[in-house]
Amino acid sequence: MTETPVFRGENRAFTFSFEFFPPKNADAEASLWHSIQALSVYEPEFVSVTYGAGASSRAPTFAVVQRLLKETRLPTASHMTVVKSTREETNETIHQFRDAGVKRFVALRGDPPGGVGSAYSPFPGGYENAADLVRGLKTIGDFDISVSAYPEKHPESADRAADIAMLKAKADNGADRALTQFFFDNDVFEDYLNAVRRSGVSIPVLPGIMPIQNLRQLKNFAAMCGANIPAFVEKRFEGLDDDAEGRFEVAADLAAEQIQGLLDRGINDLHFYTMNRSKLMIAVLERLGVQAPRPAAGASSATGVMQRA
Repeated sequence: MTETPVFRGENRAFTFSFEFFPPKNADAEASLWHSIQALSVYEPEFVSVTYGAGASSRAPTFAVVQRLLKETRLPTASHMTVVKSTREETNETIHQFRDAGVKRFVALRGDPPGGVGSAYSPFPGGYENAADLVRGLKTIGDFDISVSAYPEKHPESADRAADIAMLKAKADNGADRALTQFFFDNDVFEDYLNAVRRSGVSIPVLPGIMPIQNLRQLKNFAAMCGANIPAFVEKRFEGLDDDAEGRFEVAADLAAEQIQGLLDRGINDLHFYTMNRSKLMIAVLERLGVQAPRPAAGASSATGVMQRA
């Protein structure tokens, strides 16, 4: 087994992971696997696969995770939520994923069944929240567990202190790292991280980076999840409504600049929200001087997704 490569941006070493989501149709499935093939050559530390909204169905997630485990050598994490399931049902799902070879999970509470913005209450007989789920996962197996974190506060949290208290409960119950909601202001992240450390949380907190595929859609999504789109971001896109190429270049520049700024602050582990698209993600990596490792002569594909006949 080869070690995870460490890349450098302006002489700053860093590692990263990618997030994907299950496709909804055949075209989306083709796009997903094209993106996985294109990005897997960068040998991420791990990849994660999300659930649908409200954990509407675990089957699509399981199908993607199963294929990743069978056809690639990518360390693969499945998201796991507690909504709409009893403790026994959630445990049964965990066992199903474990038996398929899953050793990594991203433990989340999940959105309320009524959708973002509706009131949440634990499912009768189910896990109470993500911290409770972390404890349950550790009881079932020695899994690698990531959890969520919110530099700009989860929309349902009373305040940042309550938000960080929940993160501490997840860490205390055995979480290995936290992956943040996307953000665009590095000062916000640094202030949040300082508060997290003051609270006694010592697990790695990986910044979630979202290269902007579509600014209008992102603004709508950000409004639901409590993330802020700073004025300086919107200003960079001004006058580009009819210039797709210009928007692409700006998006790649913005993400690379944000990442370089984090590297300059000593943040060396990152989590990328790919939106199942590889072109923009690769452009960002190239701006940082990241080159895909070349396999040694005669070596097999790093992923196995594309096998020669």
